Amino acid sequence: MKQRILIIDDDHRHRNLLANYFESQGFDTLLAADAIEMKRQRERFYCDLLVLDVNMPGEDGISICKRLRAEGDEIPIVIVTARNGIVDRILGLEYGSDDYLAKPFDPRELVARIRAVLRRIPDKPLNAEEATPVTFDFGAFVLDISSRVLLCNGQAVVLSFDEFELLKILAGTPGQPLSRHQLASQIRGGGQQIEQRNIDMLVSRLRKRLKDDSSPHQYIQSVRGVGYVFMTSALDQTRS
Repeated sequence: MKQRILIIDDDHRHRNLLANYFESQGFDTLLAADAIEMKRQRERFYCDLLVLDVNMPGEDGISICKRLRAEGDEIPIVIVTARNGIVDRILGLEYGSDDYLAKPFDPRELVARIRAVLRRIPDKPLNAEEATPVTFDFGAFVLDISSRVLLCNGQAVVLSFDEFELLKILAGTPGQPLSRHQLASQIRGGGQQIEQRNIDMLVSRLRKRLKDDSSPHQYIQSVRGVGYVFMTSALDQTRS
């Protein structure tokens, strides 16, 4: 599957030129003119990396980078800018960008830097993957990873592939807020990564599956500005 790059730049000519070159190098591309369009694109599509211009109306590139990192968003970011000051370079790197390139630049160098960033920042397996085979007990539910079964009071609960994968990730990281990007990057239904916009739909369906008449507790809770967290007062984890 092609890796997808989201280019955020208010200069439509420049972002279109980059998109054409990236696509000639085997990437998929998405375009945004500012932080608002960036958010909309990321809600609709999974992205592997952001190419973020500094000089934009509204929220500038460095502020966007700083905000995303403060929200726990770990998507790789390469900042590009016409400002060549050392202070801007330092700020970009200190606020969490993975690389920084000053204009004018050869697009071949930018692609080389993007590939280097993607090589050294692979998808990190979450704890749910590291702990298989594992059984998670929470309330009336038992999630058996090795058998891929969810039981409620001993009765099987039917889950789709994506629902099971999402529950496995969330239950395996209790109390740890995870962004939609983190969740989408770990779920590969039919070998394909799902779109971030589908995470909300999966969470809604899972919440219905996890309803238990004996307890009103909601296990999957929303974290504003971040994503979702699996919460339970008594989650016991034992190796099968």
